[in-house]
Amino acid sequence: MGVALSRLAQWTLCGSRTGTLETTPLNESLLNQIIKFLEDFSTTHPQEAAFIFREPLEWETQLSSSVFGEGYEISGETEAKGEDGQPILIRTVRVHSFGQLSHLLQNAMEKKSKEARACLEANRDPLVKILGPEYGTVEGEDLSMLHLLDKVKKDDDPETETKRRIILLLHQLDLQLLNSSLKDISQDVRLTPAAVNNEVNLLKNFSGKGEDTVLESLEYTSDYMFSNGCRAPPWRQALGEICYLVIKPHDTDPLYITCSTAGVFLNGGQQKGKDDIDYERKSDIYKDIVTFLRERSPKFVENMAKQEYSFFKEPAFEKNCQSMEVVDTQVSGQSQNFHETPAENNICEKVKSSSAERQSVDKKKLEPSVKWKNTGLFASHSDKAAKKDNEEGRSNTMSQKAKKKASSTSSQSVKKKQSSKCKTDRFEDISESSSETEEDEEQPVRRQEGNTDLPSEYWGIQKLAKYLKGGNPTATVIALCAMRDFNLAQETCQLAIRDVGCLEVLINLLDTEEIKCQIGSLKILKEISQNTLIRHAIADLGGLEIMVKILDSPVKDLRCLAAETIANVARFKEARRTVRQHGGIKRLVGLLGCNSVGSSSLMSYQATDTEMARCGALALWSCSKSTKNKEAIRKAGGIPLLAKWLKCSHANILIPVAGTLQECASEPSYRLAIRTEGMIESLVKNLSSEHEELQMHCANAIFKCAEDKETRDLVRQHGGLAPLSVLLDNSENKQLLAAVTGAVWKCAISRENVSKFRECKAVEALVELLTDQPEEVLVNTVGALGECCQEPINRTTIRKCGGIPTLVKLLIGTDQALLVNVTKAVGACATERENMMIIDRLDGVRLLWSLLKNPNPDVQASAAWAICPCIENTTDAGEMVRSFVGGLELIVNLLKSKNKEVLASVCAAITNIAKDEENLAVITDHGVVPLLSKLTNTINDKLRRHLAEAISICCMWGSNRVTFGETNAVAPLVGYLKSNDPSVHRATAQALYQLSEDPNNCITMHENGVVKLLLPMVGSTDETLQEAAAGCIANIRRLALATEKAKYG
Repeated sequence: MGVALSRLAQWTLCGSRTGTLETTPLNESLLNQIIKFLEDFSTTHPQEAAFIFREPLEWETQLSSSVFGEGYEISGETEAKGEDGQPILIRTVRVHSFGQLSHLLQNAMEKKSKEARACLEANRDPLVKILGPEYGTVEGEDLSMLHLLDKVKKDDDPETETKRRIILLLHQLDLQLLNSSLKDISQDVRLTPAAVNNEVNLLKNFSGKGEDTVLESLEYTSDYMFSNGCRAPPWRQALGEICYLVIKPHDTDPLYITCSTAGVFLNGGQQKGKDDIDYERKSDIYKDIVTFLRERSPKFVENMAKQEYSFFKEPAFEKNCQSMEVVDTQVSGQSQNFHETPAENNICEKVKSSSAERQSVDKKKLEPSVKWKNTGLFASHSDKAAKKDNEEGRSNTMSQKAKKKASSTSSQSVKKKQSSKCKTDRFEDISESSSETEEDEEQPVRRQEGNTDLPSEYWGIQKLAKYLKGGNPTATVIALCAMRDFNLAQETCQLAIRDVGCLEVLINLLDTEEIKCQIGSLKILKEISQNTLIRHAIADLGGLEIMVKILDSPVKDLRCLAAETIANVARFKEARRTVRQHGGIKRLVGLLGCNSVGSSSLMSYQATDTEMARCGALALWSCSKSTKNKEAIRKAGGIPLLAKWLKCSHANILIPVAGTLQECASEPSYRLAIRTEGMIESLVKNLSSEHEELQMHCANAIFKCAEDKETRDLVRQHGGLAPLSVLLDNSENKQLLAAVTGAVWKCAISRENVSKFRECKAVEALVELLTDQPEEVLVNTVGALGECCQEPINRTTIRKCGGIPTLVKLLIGTDQALLVNVTKAVGACATERENMMIIDRLDGVRLLWSLLKNPNPDVQASAAWAICPCIENTTDAGEMVRSFVGGLELIVNLLKSKNKEVLASVCAAITNIAKDEENLAVITDHGVVPLLSKLTNTINDKLRRHLAEAISICCMWGSNRVTFGETNAVAPLVGYLKSNDPSVHRATAQALYQLSEDPNNCITMHENGVVKLLLPMVGSTDETLQEAAAGCIANIRRLALATEKAKYG
């Protein structure tokens, strides 16, 4: 079931990691089969149905409580509006066995499909919760069944046997889903580039500025056409996309559409400020452009009917050219090879040439960039034939083998590599970690136009090429040695090796049995793979797969060179994925396993082991920029080995080990391992190293790990705060400074660490770094100052060092992360009246208020929090706030935000603003009362507290109390008293006390059981809570007495 869900099910795209199932025929078919399997499960497999899941399957349900029997966990009842606008109750249900799941679906009746969908969306990989994380769906080879069989052999536990049967049943369901979906997909008919192009040309003939034309204009977004007829970039062709059009109808705004093999649909259009297109689908899929336009433009339909002949009446030859291709019967759905048969090509060429003569259109074709050429989409049919002939025979001698392989062109190898990539791409999630930065963006290629400009090295390498291709083993080794005499770090030599065809030969030499040839080839590849273009070429020619195999070689030198070359090549995500898919991660981790760790003086064999570990760590460092590779390193047992090598004293291996750890520390599982394996002590120790690069990696690792309180405590206990403070003085190395300030920032979250930083004079050093620094340093520096402001003495220190004017200046920046930290720091400083005077004088409050217009919710929330202490500590706060034109309306409108943190911060700001009576009157006119009332159904305790405080203070004006009652704010507030947060109790009791001044509100409170909830709070040790609770009960009682008196006299 996990494989079918991850590979076949069609999920929507969204900001978070989880999406929802699209409403498509394929998804409906999958859901129906899964439901049928689960409904019959309890009767066909009673023993397995009783098996208790490792973790319950949990999702939100709309089913009534009568559907559930015993054993179900129901919690979190909330009210929401259904699709028809009627109120519905949403509950959270937890299911612990297949028997419960089967019973629930049987009783759900017509809602079973909706429940199954909700369950699968909330549990994307149900096997993890049913059997445990070791049985989760993984890419590549799944070894979970083998592990289970081994476990069954070792013990006779009946639960293990049940697990085995459940896995077999779910595996059988997976196969059933895959087979049925394969049948559906294979019958699907898709568009071709020829069909799209002919339809576009036809529509262009009837488009123009006239009123009777069907369209104003229709244009491709790209003038360049690939050999397969597509205009979409290669990485989008892999998803079946053909081209993108901008269509201007007479009666609508311009339409940006995508033509793909699946059909035609609306995309997101041109991205603001960028040349890129938002590729995400924004509409349903239509079979062709005309059908799409019929749905979108009435004027198009009207004018189309006026034309002299039908759009679909075409000459017979042209109609044959627009053949519809059936999707290849592969589940992966990779991009199609849009080449017609020779017969079809001949006919189409005649039609196209005659059509071109009639239209007299001569478009200039643009040359593709090298990056697109290297994808293999430009290989010709003759390349395929040459490749086939080349692979027929294979001699045993290295010389003949090298000759035959060298005769193959690079495009053949690239084509072979590309086809395998296309098959994998649909199944492979290529998203990389947030730490990945694509270090090697494509560089412009400097091609020499004439032979006269070529340097002598180029011709020297060209002469050596014939010896590499055609010599015996001895001649080949000599040629390799001679080639190494060139300056291979020079770009001219690197590109010469590629241009004269030596790169293919060097890679083919890796596949021989001649050790010397392999070593010589790897030494050259290691040097030239520093070049971006060479790296991509090596990957496209299949060099990585061969190097991964070499990692199993008994020759240690070969393994070292292969690992070091992999480290250079695997600097882009496709290469990293290739290493993982071919088992390279496990082999690289194996290179770290030797007994030389910690030795200060090494024997010769130990030195070799250490060098092998260094090369392995370098390769893992490059590979660790991918999230999936990080997980693969962990599963291969890399963490304990990295921990051991982190204790050694050799900087050449410490640097790649620390680099790998700081890359992996972005994952929670690694942060936990770094803490529990005792690596924090080693990281702290290396902060005092003489090597700045090592210091930088260790500081970065601490930066990422110090998100956890336990890690922050360990850094302090191992004496890491003092060296971090010392490193703040190194203002020359900006990368090191960014890492150190980041580590200081995260460590300063703990109050104990702030005191230690104060003793080390870190605050003064941080203030000095507020000027003339790059943004990554500023973000961390300001974040650290914001945390250090927890102590009043540090707020005074910042003022005395002149830091407040600099912080206020930073409020006009554009970097979102910097703005979040600056607003927090300014807000913290504003809690001191002397600081606030400086902020007010520099117009800092106005700048903070302007940041409420920022589109980023984090900036809005941080600015609103900062405004609160500014209002509290200003002498004439009411007048100051009113002086901001449109400021009060702006902050009231932010109550319409969907972000909980923004809402909580704005409620807190309104609480402070409303303390001034005139301001309260103004925000009441702006509709603050109904907006606050709409928020009362929240379950977020932070928002509840500040919302209750805002309601309490807003009750002080006019008839606001009555309005809160009329807008149904009272009943939800009573529910706040059930919260576990004492601060929520206090704020709610104060709000209820104010609301209880209105008789109707008292009746509503009493009906919702407020007296029973308030009575225990009357005995609270919190005097504010005690008085508010007692006052509210008193008001309710007075109303009851008055009612009795009026009734009975």
